[in-house]
Amino acid sequence: MKLLEDGVPLAELSMERVARTAGVGKATIYRRWSGKEELFVEVVRAAEPPDPEPPGTSLRDDLVVLLESLRRRGLASRSSAILHNVYAQMKSSPRLWSEYHDTVVAPRRALAMEVLRRARENGELRPDVDLELAHDMFVGPMLVRALMRPDAELPEGLAEEIVDRVLDGLRPVSSTAS
Repeated sequence: MKLLEDGVPLAELSMERVARTAGVGKATIYRRWSGKEELFVEVVRAAEPPDPEPPGTSLRDDLVVLLESLRRRGLASRSSAILHNVYAQMKSSPRLWSEYHDTVVAPRRALAMEVLRRARENGELRPDVDLELAHDMFVGPMLVRALMRPDAELPEGLAEEIVDRVLDGLRPVSSTAS
């Protein structure tokens, strides 16, 4: 983290430099991390807000918690020059982005998919809902605002608004006509 705070680009980081900065031997670093990609991803993950535990009370509550976490990560990356710089560097390194995706993004997506699967099974979603597409419909607006539109606001209540709007179209239609 110290090296990143000092503005050292990823391309100039080596395990030797990390060990020297930490005041330990290279072997100590390699006992914990197999390479700089794994170390870098762990540093980024430690700088982000922790992943939430969905309450399991309802689909809406679970999704709001998951999207609120995305909103907070977006705010953190906007307010942290380090995180902003790190994300940019990760995207320019296919190996690093792949490591980040496999260890951070994929588990988050799997958790959200489980929430959606459970909701479809218990009737909170229509049985014909494409869960992959539904997932993207929930997280897409938050990701666009957080990552692609740094000028867009990420206000309190945005997670609830997104979840409520999308759920309006995915919930089962009542069989009682007015």
